[in-house]
Amino acid sequence: MNAPVPTHRPIQQLSDQLISQIAAGEVVERPSAVVKELLENALDAGSTQITVRLEEGGVKRIAITDNGRGIAPDELPLALARHATSKIASLTDLENVGTLGFRGEALASIASVAAVSITSRTPDAAHAWQIVGSHQGTVTPSSGAFGTTIDVQDLYFNTPARRKFLKSEQTEYGHCAEVVRRIALARPDVSFTLSHNGKAIDHWNVSDMAKRSGQIVGSEFADARLPVDEAAGPLHLHGFIGLPTASKARADGQFFYVNGRFVRDKLLLHAVRSAYQDVLHGDRYPSYVLSLDLDPSLVDVNVHPSKIEVRFRDSRAVHQFVFHAVQRALAHTSATAHGSVPAPITASEVTPSAQSWQRPHEQISFGAQLSPTFSPSPFPPGSRWDAPNGGVAQRTESYGALFAANPTSTASVDAAPVTALAASARPMPDEDEYPLGFALAQLHGIYVLAQNRKGLVLVDMHAAHERILYEQLKNALDAQIEGREMQVQQMLIPVTFFADAVEVGTVQEHQETLKALGFDIAAISPTTVAVRAVPTLLKNADAQTLARDVLRDVREYGGSRVLIERRNELLGTLACHTAVRANRILTVPEMNALLRQMEATERADQCNHGRPTWVQLDISALDKLFLRGQ
Repeated sequence: MNAPVPTHRPIQQLSDQLISQIAAGEVVERPSAVVKELLENALDAGSTQITVRLEEGGVKRIAITDNGRGIAPDELPLALARHATSKIASLTDLENVGTLGFRGEALASIASVAAVSITSRTPDAAHAWQIVGSHQGTVTPSSGAFGTTIDVQDLYFNTPARRKFLKSEQTEYGHCAEVVRRIALARPDVSFTLSHNGKAIDHWNVSDMAKRSGQIVGSEFADARLPVDEAAGPLHLHGFIGLPTASKARADGQFFYVNGRFVRDKLLLHAVRSAYQDVLHGDRYPSYVLSLDLDPSLVDVNVHPSKIEVRFRDSRAVHQFVFHAVQRALAHTSATAHGSVPAPITASEVTPSAQSWQRPHEQISFGAQLSPTFSPSPFPPGSRWDAPNGGVAQRTESYGALFAANPTSTASVDAAPVTALAASARPMPDEDEYPLGFALAQLHGIYVLAQNRKGLVLVDMHAAHERILYEQLKNALDAQIEGREMQVQQMLIPVTFFADAVEVGTVQEHQETLKALGFDIAAISPTTVAVRAVPTLLKNADAQTLARDVLRDVREYGGSRVLIERRNELLGTLACHTAVRANRILTVPEMNALLRQMEATERADQCNHGRPTWVQLDISALDKLFLRGQ
């Protein structure tokens, strides 16, 4: 099919109306874009109360009322004129934008595709003033409280082709409501009211970020989150991140703000995702509400029509700061996140062979001290407690003997039921000191059952031990290479591969960064790259794939997480193969030692694949199972 031949026309100046309608195509994509622009203007005006009224998903009407400083009557025509704003006046102002809006295009663009009226009253005015239509409209006296009301009706009434692209009323309303939630989440110091078709939908009073985020993101997030509050130089990151165990199948609980502006920036998303890497299971997504505050001169917000993307002057520093801040917060995902961690007692302090009755406070270190061989029973072979049948009561007695109130007692085991009752009658130790409690038994060679003040604790012993070993390996390797240069492996024969212009440019521009990461990569022609050296730890990896991944990360984020990610994959595999396997019988002292090391290990709530290592069943949940109190 032949393409139509364009009609030849002389070059001419476009009318202001057509220019505004072209601009509206970028600014006013759908009703939610109108809501966003008007809410940002209301916040820039210093409002503390904002009401949003929608009809038919915002297509028929969008009315936003605020109690801000208002607009003087002589400035109302300028408010609807293109490129008229009170927020910037020079290039210096543009490079230091501290407001949400600044281009002076939104109202003019909206007025070109809808019927708009502005009613506003300043604090020193006797009454409100109103303008209808466009900047050429007449300003007339009106009634109204202090602040501004902008009423947008019949969106796209004069561009019917554009209106056909809109979705159903409910879909458009959903997009509008999401915009209101995003902006309300960033400003808990402002009250918001949202109504649709005359029905009140949401209302949020002035509160703090903890309460507002719980109201908007949901109670599940409020019950499973960690606070973040870190500062470094001009950067300040604060807010909340969800626990890995509360991750979601969709990325609809992720809210990131830069200087109060909601953004979906790939650099920031990557930094947070990288921090969650070894605590998140599969394709799950974390939830978070994070705000990054920094000097406006260090970030460019004028890179996208909807201002949803930003560009940082030092992207690498921002990426590393966000990554480490979130990673440090996640390090507290353990049973002792809010309590003191007891120092683990090593084997040199306690000799298992001399005191096989060890009490919970005197546990051996779990791991290297595991007995090389285990009998099918946790009791000595041939003893009367090792009977295959009918030995349950006697095994219970032996457990009582292990935790007898008087460890030096020479009483016979026949008196164990009495000592068991005495042991159970003793008050539980301080939960802040031992939040995972003390072992009761092992279930099917897989789970450790323990008792704490809250109730019953179930531990996946392989997953728990895997996390312990993984963190130990990471810490040992970090300590080994700390203060030293990256160990590199020279390639006997350099690996060459075809590279596009962007990859070649990255190699040439980021030589220092690549060297710091342990790579010697050079461009030997405009289309060929050679890998001459790689980090020793990754010498067996595919050099070409590794180099491409590193170049991509360096180009997009100013640095690379590939090295650490690959290293952690190797350490994770090693930890998984080394961890205690299923069906391995553990003694009670060994189980308690495992609990103590879990309490002393960062990120111990999940294995390095993101699966939970332990769960808590409180007494009320157990009572429900047996209908107690009903």
